[in-house]
Amino acid sequence: MNNPPTITDFEAIARRVFDTIPAPFAGHLVDIVLRIEDWPSQEILDHFGMTNRDQLSGLYQGIPVGEKTQWAPPSGEGDRIFLYRRPLLAEMEKTGVGLENLIRHVVIHEVGHHFGLSDADMHAIEDSVED
Repeated sequence: MNNPPTITDFEAIARRVFDTIPAPFAGHLVDIVLRIEDWPSQEILDHFGMTNRDQLSGLYQGIPVGEKTQWAPPSGEGDRIFLYRRPLLAEMEKTGVGLENLIRHVVIHEVGHHFGLSDADMHAIEDSVED
């Protein structure tokens, strides 16, 4: 890829995805910080037992909506969704799926974690939807 999309390009696409999330859910997303980074940190990879930095294309960090209480201490840096640019570009090249579709998929997946869904929950939902 001669001129790969920049971090700014990724952010613009992700913001468009956030803008399409329906109102009942969007109200719970206003405080999420979106971060675009080239790669996940080694600390994050180690936490998930990953050896290849292309394995992780996105990450939600925070306290899911259903676990928040008014008495809980602040979660530090708040709720954050990370998109990892280089793994997403590698996935795009490998699969032929368009970048906007990949970013949409990862953003919605990480938003699902914000609402307390596990990976298994989200895979079950995806598998139940007919194309």
